[in-house]
Amino acid sequence: MNAIVTVIGGGYGGSTLAKALEADAEAGVEVVLVDPKDAFVHAAGALRALVRPEWAPNVFFPYDRLLTRGRVVRDRAVSVDARGVTLASGERVDADYVVVATGSAYPYPAKFATDSSAEALALLRATHEELAGAGHVLVSGAGPVGLELAGEVRAVWPDKRITLVDPGEALLPGFAPELREDLARQLEELKVEVRLGVTLTEEPPAGPGRAGTFTVGTSDGGALTADIWFRAHGGSVNGGFLAAELAGALTPRGQLRVDDRLRVEGQERVYAIGDVTALEEAKMAGYAMQHAEVVAADILARVRGEEPKATYAPSPVPSVLLPLGPLGGVGQFPSPDGPLVLPAATVSEYKGGDLFTGRFAELFGTGAGTGGA
Repeated sequence: MNAIVTVIGGGYGGSTLAKALEADAEAGVEVVLVDPKDAFVHAAGALRALVRPEWAPNVFFPYDRLLTRGRVVRDRAVSVDARGVTLASGERVDADYVVVATGSAYPYPAKFATDSSAEALALLRATHEELAGAGHVLVSGAGPVGLELAGEVRAVWPDKRITLVDPGEALLPGFAPELREDLARQLEELKVEVRLGVTLTEEPPAGPGRAGTFTVGTSDGGALTADIWFRAHGGSVNGGFLAAELAGALTPRGQLRVDDRLRVEGQERVYAIGDVTALEEAKMAGYAMQHAEVVAADILARVRGEEPKATYAPSPVPSVLLPLGPLGGVGQFPSPDGPLVLPAATVSEYKGGDLFTGRFAELFGTGAGTGGA
């Protein structure tokens, strides 16, 4: 009898895992991927989709060509336990192995609250119109998302005023000094104003992404007047659906504790990958995909009756590929000699040019996103 693997969540980690499991036809694994969305959303491209709506279809990839033998169930998990998942429709999917890959939520436009790609596209286009008419753009949060948003806005609108505010005293703390110095230099060249150690004393009256001139106070006793603002902080784990036997492995932040094979604490056949794990590392798509490779190798070895050998350990050196528009950006990878800092040209070549859309077109068996662009 084939082993059934149910993967809850079709994001970066979940989709990569489902594809990897099915690729080994001899193992006889039956994959069931559960996700409420009608398409995979390439969140790393969402900010460019906002400023270039004609390019926006490239961030949506339908699931219908991801698996050839397994199946994708468009539904929402309401209860996940060690033996499978109960869905919002009432359907029960039993499994020999369960993988929680539900990811995280993040403020729009980095991620979308809707499960419909058509609704997400319409929202992007509407927000683009609001943004196009704004003279001064305020971004609350100067982490990777806020920085990347500023770079994308600047690439399309050279004359807009852009201000980033962040309570931290430094940009990208924990990364190499050379990277941070290069980042500061590029932001200065892009004429992006960065105000560190500063927060807004109140939210602007219009919601994020809605045009309308406003003035708000700042924690340093000043004030900011802008025409539109975006929130680039405040992510949260997608959870709340774990049965009691799994909920005991949750941290106070709602993440699952896992071992070096990415099995949920106290469980033999339940795994977690991506943002939902309690691993001490940045929550990035690349790490979720690395998690998927380890779990795929572990499950396939166990199905074949072999001793699993694949393990995962977070790198002591953080990684990042952070474009500032198609041509700029900073990057860092671990190397035997410590952090390897990448110049803007290399970041552009690796990621900034197409934001990895070609890689996901291959994964999902499409020429591009839903729009075929």
